[in-house]
Amino acid sequence: MLRKISFSIIGGAGFRAQYYLRIAEALPDLFHVAGMVVRDGEKGREMERKWGVNTYRNMELLLTKEKPDFVVLSVSGSECAQLLFQLADAGIPVLTETPPGQNLDDLLALHERLTVNGAMVQVAEQYHLHPLNQARLALIDSGRLGEITQATVSVSHMYHGASLIRKMLGIQFEEAEIKAIRFTSPILAGPDRMGPPREEKTLFTERDLAWIQFGEKLGIYDFTKDQHRSWIRSNHLSVRGVKGELFDSQVKLLSDFATPLPLELKRINRGEGENQEGYYLAGIIAGESWVYRNPFAPARLYDDEIAIAACLQKMADYVSGGPDFYGLPEASQDCYIGFKIEEAIATGETVKVSRQPWASFA
Repeated sequence: MLRKISFSIIGGAGFRAQYYLRIAEALPDLFHVAGMVVRDGEKGREMERKWGVNTYRNMELLLTKEKPDFVVLSVSGSECAQLLFQLADAGIPVLTETPPGQNLDDLLALHERLTVNGAMVQVAEQYHLHPLNQARLALIDSGRLGEITQATVSVSHMYHGASLIRKMLGIQFEEAEIKAIRFTSPILAGPDRMGPPREEKTLFTERDLAWIQFGEKLGIYDFTKDQHRSWIRSNHLSVRGVKGELFDSQVKLLSDFATPLPLELKRINRGEGENQEGYYLAGIIAGESWVYRNPFAPARLYDDEIAIAACLQKMADYVSGGPDFYGLPEASQDCYIGFKIEEAIATGETVKVSRQPWASFA
């Protein structure tokens, strides 16, 4: 039987903090929210009524009253670094959102203050833990695509995209060269964080394209602003290897050199048709083989919540003596690549990704 994982949230009543509350509510036998910091008293009382969780007005009071296995830090970049330092000084393990670095100097400061001193910090980067991406990575790891040489990622912005490119290519901290452009075009406005559009409006959106060459491997970054919420733009991810190709959910392999073997990454849901097991994702198959099984079934979670739940599970394992799963070195590398993409767009020149000090700590 799995041990219940206890975590506290520092992040107020924002939409990101509520992800963790929804996951704990859906998986009460696995997760327990040991209080959260909400500075505004009225909002705190509202969160208590809605979620049945204790709230505190500051971090010091929360840590006096609660004994979590770790803290989830979900605050703005301007607040995050100082809170990370305080929690590290107190010896509290932290699962934080993407590192609060606005430039390379910020990332190097985090490295010197936290990683070098052995602070227990991991980052809640969830895109590679989405079910479909886990299935893709399992297929890559099986060797059926052969050596991977190219990956195109059109899924999310900057460091998220960089993370997926590195994961799909099997890249760690290698040097690289980046060329990039920005293209602006009109589009009808779609949903935003506030919900569906309330009127017809034409916006001008920026599409960023970058070619990242890691020696003999190529990563292509392609992202249009608000693409992940748009009703009229699609996400896309493809991976090319010597023996085959992944193109979104389609797989092209060879049975032998003269025999093509097309497959599909197919989601298997329960609760469809006459099935009465409840509605949830069971997993993903390729042909006759399972390439992903949902570890949180039968909880009714959508893909992003499944991925964040995986972050929480992996963080608990890490705190108990397990391995890193996405530490500050990896997160800093992806932020750094994101900064370099922006630099290549701004200058129109080829820019270099050089080896940074955190590479020696991964």
